[in-house]
Amino acid sequence: MLSKLEQLKTMTTVVADTGDLKAVEKFRPTDCTTNPSLVLKAAQDPAGAEIIKEGILWGRSHKAVSSQICDRLAVSFGIALTKIVPGRVSTEVDADLSFDKDALINKAHALIADYEARGVGRDRVLIKLASTWEGIQAAKLLQSEGIDCNLTLLFSLAQASACADADVFLVSPFVGRIMDYYAKAEGKTYSGEDDPGVKSVRQIYSYYKAHGIKTVVMGASFRNLDEIEALAGCDRLTISPQWLEKLDADQGTLIRKLKPAAPSRDVPARMHLDEKSFRLMLNDDAMATDKLAEGIRLFTKDLRTLQDLVSKELENNAEAPLTAKAS
Repeated sequence: MLSKLEQLKTMTTVVADTGDLKAVEKFRPTDCTTNPSLVLKAAQDPAGAEIIKEGILWGRSHKAVSSQICDRLAVSFGIALTKIVPGRVSTEVDADLSFDKDALINKAHALIADYEARGVGRDRVLIKLASTWEGIQAAKLLQSEGIDCNLTLLFSLAQASACADADVFLVSPFVGRIMDYYAKAEGKTYSGEDDPGVKSVRQIYSYYKAHGIKTVVMGASFRNLDEIEALAGCDRLTISPQWLEKLDADQGTLIRKLKPAAPSRDVPARMHLDEKSFRLMLNDDAMATDKLAEGIRLFTKDLRTLQDLVSKELENNAEAPLTAKAS
């Protein structure tokens, strides 16, 4: 009998949500996603510590500042992951740029240039941007240049619709964080089928399939196995090592829940949102507004923690490993 992980791989592209090279080697996902929080965690591993050390030495030799070294680290982890996975690696643009379209574009160009200078083509990379209006518009331009994007911190159909209009390659709706909001607001617990995060991803999936939208839906940010199993059949799911481990150990039957040929009948009409309409729809969704702002704050906090640690390493001994906890 195949494990649930192997069964899931027959119906969904499995993506590892980690920078842990050993975990990726063990579970052999198709793709991998990273962010500063995951780089911080991966730095505790010997393989990750070597990447950090190289980045510090590079920074010293190039008289680079901490932000430049962090960019190099993001690409270095990405390159290491491309040697393990056959598909794409998502590399995140700094969250503190999420409301500056031009800065997002410039940073994306710099990351892609570094990848290409080190022998990894843009066909192996997804540039990861927050799903703000500015992030979506930056992605629209990048997509027109052949730079595929992953729009993250996505919590609403308004964001998903705007991403579709921008011809974004992939969106990452955050299942667990949506559930977190409603669990706190309503004082309830949820199973897979009534989980509001699961329902949100199913709505976006059905909306895309019903309207012939090619943008890939990749569920992210899971709190339990029920959420993952309730989205079996989604285009892609990005899953942390702890849940990959449990899926790999489970020999039960996994039932496919989502099918592209059978989207939900209750699908909203196709929307085409201008900036004013987008901002109003997002503002009307208290959960999406709250979780988008919170996500940007948390990613920015972890980015600054990483930058501070890199600054200290520049001043001290590059042999010493970084030690910090992500938010």
